[in-house]
Amino acid sequence: MKSDEIRKKFLAFFEKRGHSIIPSAPLVPENDPTVLFNTAGMQPLVPYLMGEPHPAGKRIADVQKCVRTGDIDEIGDNTHLTFFEMLGNWSLGDYFKEDAIKWSYELLTSKEEGFGLDPNRLYVTVFAGDENVLRDEESARIWESVGMPKHRIYFKGADANWWPAVKGKDTWTGPTGPCSEMFYDLTEEGLGDLTPEEYNKADDEQKIVEIWNDVFMAYEKRDGKIVGELQYKNVDTGAGLERLAAVLQNKKSVFDTDLFEPILAVIPQGDERSRRIVADHIRAAVFLIADGVTPANTDRGYILRRLLRRLILKYPNRALDAEGISVLVDTVVNKYGAFYNNLITQKTFIKQVMEDENDKFKKSLTQGLKQFEKLAEGNINISGKDAFILFSTYGFPIEVTEEMAVEKGMTVDKTGFEEEMKKHQDLSREGAQGKFKGGLGDTSEMSVKYHTATHLLHQALHEVLGDHVEQKGSNITPERLRFDFSHPEKMTDEQKKQVENIVNQKIAEDLPVHKIILPKDEALKIGAHHFFGDKYGDEVSVYYIGDSLENAYSKEFCGGPHVERTGVLGHFTITKEESVAQGVRRIKAILE
Repeated sequence: MKSDEIRKKFLAFFEKRGHSIIPSAPLVPENDPTVLFNTAGMQPLVPYLMGEPHPAGKRIADVQKCVRTGDIDEIGDNTHLTFFEMLGNWSLGDYFKEDAIKWSYELLTSKEEGFGLDPNRLYVTVFAGDENVLRDEESARIWESVGMPKHRIYFKGADANWWPAVKGKDTWTGPTGPCSEMFYDLTEEGLGDLTPEEYNKADDEQKIVEIWNDVFMAYEKRDGKIVGELQYKNVDTGAGLERLAAVLQNKKSVFDTDLFEPILAVIPQGDERSRRIVADHIRAAVFLIADGVTPANTDRGYILRRLLRRLILKYPNRALDAEGISVLVDTVVNKYGAFYNNLITQKTFIKQVMEDENDKFKKSLTQGLKQFEKLAEGNINISGKDAFILFSTYGFPIEVTEEMAVEKGMTVDKTGFEEEMKKHQDLSREGAQGKFKGGLGDTSEMSVKYHTATHLLHQALHEVLGDHVEQKGSNITPERLRFDFSHPEKMTDEQKKQVENIVNQKIAEDLPVHKIILPKDEALKIGAHHFFGDKYGDEVSVYYIGDSLENAYSKEFCGGPHVERTGVLGHFTITKEESVAQGVRRIKAILE
């Protein structure tokens, strides 16, 4: 069963059972600066799991794009991936354990509507209970009622059967609950009935793999502690498309499925693990760039840069060029574009971002590798200072340096590297001391006008260039405004004129400027722009431009000050648009 059919069959199964089908949320979380990416299918739905009504109703299903980088060192084995797709069906205060378990079993084993898996190869785990929540006898009984033999139902602790899994320091805040997981036997001969000890051994040896998980979200955690029950009991299920495809296509590795076959086919022959890393990273990079992420030295941009530079280093003979990038991107888009249409519309943009990053890294790669080899001669450790030089001068992310060191049996002083980074950042900040929030140099009448104009400019850039635009800094004087923002390429004359026209239109409308104080979470929910480099308190000041908050043209976290109405600003003109860093542009503008 090919991946396209798996998605289609899954969604059709739950649509028939009253679920509304919703599209995947972007990889970049909307209005949630606390995390870099959506790492699980449930993440975009947290507000609804906490009780907020979902516009699509109480039963929904989707295929959600996800990115996780915590296991990046494991990429290249049979199961770990950076980018993956999660199939999920959700009950928001509607059905609970009985229907969820019944449908899970039916979907997995039915030959007509489901995936037709052999029920004799299925194993199930349920929550064993702890000091917070009782042993989940109810789920075990339901599994027996649908046909699972009692001796194939295993009770496991919170580290395995609680979501999020309780491992080490637990800091989760949000909906939580016990889960029931389904595993499938991959061996040729079939393992048959297993004692708990035999089951654990088979799991460790990946002779059985998890293919589905039903989470029964009935509780709320704050800072890792259960504080009570949720307003409604919810069901959150999930299955990784790639792992499911491996099982349904009788493959031992996700890289042997149809999801990766065309990508691996256009990567030159070489070390198998390196080729798998290239295939994984190109897929992740294409999806990240399509959702607005561009390479940078911080946050999301750093993750993308690390993936791209690791891809360049792992590409056979380090021979990746513009033609190779084009072939790789075309292959990913051809495979996934029918389901994720933004890959098609963003294809040229994706290639440009990758080519720019490849060119930038290639310029210093040869010298950087020579420097690394020089540092490696006769040493067992690379100092923090040397690791920082490899990063700042040659563009080697610290994780890439660490990986190269491991290959030579060496270590890297990462603590020393972080100290060098901190020193560098402190020096960079010295010139900014004494300035107001928002880059305001003083509070003269013209500076206040320019400050208000930056809010109009920020929103206009979103409208003209897209939602990948993020503020990267600003500087305001009585003579002009300067605004830095994320965007991978030079703005066209037409785009600059569009931005000017929008700003001047909003000035001509003489819109009122309002200030309100909101809880930070509420301010994020209404979509207020904010500077991702800043830390905010529990309550924030939001300035909005327009007659009402609901119909405001611009909403932004800001400390002020601002004019009372836009009509006093004058005529807005962009005087210069230029590059200031990889993926960061700068606009200078005046008011007349």
